[in-house]
Amino acid sequence: MTGLATTVAAPATGAVPDPVLPTPESEVNITGLPFTGTTPDGSVRGYIDAHSHLFMEDGIGGAAVCGSVFSENGIADALQDCTAHGPHGGTALLENLTRNGSPFGTHDTTGWPTFADWPAYDSLTHQQMYYRWVERSWRAGQRVLVNQLTSNGLLCSINPGTYQDCDEMAAIRLQIADAYALQDFVDAQYGGPGEGWFRIVTDSDQARDVIAEGKLAVVLGVETSEPFGCKQTLRVFDGCSRSDITAGLDELYGLGVRSMFVCHKFDNALCGVRFDSGSTGTIVNAGQFLSTGTFWNARSCPADEPHDNNPGNVELPDELDWLPVPPRYPSGTVCNAYGLTSKGEFLVEEMMRRGMLIEVDHMSAKAADRTLEILEEAGYGGVLSTHSWTDERYLDRIYALGGFVTMYGHDTEDLIAEYRRTADVRARYDITGVGFGFDMNGFGGTPDPSDGRVTYPFTSLDGGSTLDRQVTGDRVWDVNADGVAHYGLVPDYLEDLRVTGGEPLADDILRGAESYLRTWATAESDATS
Repeated sequence: MTGLATTVAAPATGAVPDPVLPTPESEVNITGLPFTGTTPDGSVRGYIDAHSHLFMEDGIGGAAVCGSVFSENGIADALQDCTAHGPHGGTALLENLTRNGSPFGTHDTTGWPTFADWPAYDSLTHQQMYYRWVERSWRAGQRVLVNQLTSNGLLCSINPGTYQDCDEMAAIRLQIADAYALQDFVDAQYGGPGEGWFRIVTDSDQARDVIAEGKLAVVLGVETSEPFGCKQTLRVFDGCSRSDITAGLDELYGLGVRSMFVCHKFDNALCGVRFDSGSTGTIVNAGQFLSTGTFWNARSCPADEPHDNNPGNVELPDELDWLPVPPRYPSGTVCNAYGLTSKGEFLVEEMMRRGMLIEVDHMSAKAADRTLEILEEAGYGGVLSTHSWTDERYLDRIYALGGFVTMYGHDTEDLIAEYRRTADVRARYDITGVGFGFDMNGFGGTPDPSDGRVTYPFTSLDGGSTLDRQVTGDRVWDVNADGVAHYGLVPDYLEDLRVTGGEPLADDILRGAESYLRTWATAESDATS
């Protein structure tokens, strides 16, 4: 590891033995052996995050998320603020907009070793998934991580500090390379190729084997607004052909991608989106206009049928008066008039042919309805909703197909409420496993402080390890005060869920990896090729 001393960590009792680590390095503050093997009925055991974003430092032009997941030169090199934020954070446009609601603001830009202002649960532009923080979550019982590869060409083009190609597919290729580089980096710490805990998997049997070994199965997915150049402009012109779609899918599949969204934040040549609401909706809708030449087309629709979020009619602050002003929308329930296009249908069919997992989150109600019709006609079970971005009325149809659903990584009370609200539909299909889509590094925010409900040290959800407060450099993190400031505090959040929501919820969480693998196996067996 270039330019950096290394040391063999002295294993504590029951610790994973002898990784060769850079020094200095973040601590994991956990003792105990990861669970290996399977349960008596042959199921794997562990929790799943089906939606987070490693390597967003290489998305949206390279200056939207500051700091890297790892660096050969060590943690001080990895966890730095963006140069474009300036010496006091005064030019951090995205950080200030998302954290303060204004383009103006400041923050302490020092990373290692003090971390005075970031990472934080409400700071959306600083790295939250440093690899040692992910390692802590793995050691505490996580067994599946779906790494969503993402970018946004419009945001890339307007964000100060952009220095990478704004083509979304170029960013996705770069992030795929990052994922394999991290796998090699971790392997080197544990003795060579195949020995590390971070394992990229490309089929459900391989994932099952990795989990049985007690390691983390990492699945590559794609969530981007204009896949394969499928941009739409003025509802007339689009930037992709069917051959572009097949060639793009072939490339992604060859690189290990097995899961994909059809659309994301902006309507594209494939489908219409489910709107954001409130001030975020107004800003994203302005971005939709700048990218496509049209605002969202929101029409009134029945409240007792699946519908989209209402983008609302929010007045933006004077500092944002340069953004285009969306039209006035009706109150009440609305639906995007734009659904699944013929090219969108073609993409869904091509994904089915390859046995890929199809994400319906972010689709408009009209697009999701048509997608589910296609899957139902084919009897195809490889369908996912991974972060609470589809109308809950669709859960029946998703589960009936054999699909898998995870909840957004809400604040504790909100997640428990969603878990209980959706209990009946899971019971109808004998679904016990649940999971999360934390959307970490995805500009969605992470759970806030847990108000003293977690007592340190505590036992991991799977019962095999003991966790104390996580320490990185001079900073000691406590979920009671800091919330889920970074990925290493996911286990602490799960302890809060156990304490607050009870053991049945904890048990269902530990069945999440098995439920996901069953859906993946269904997709493979239902492949139409």
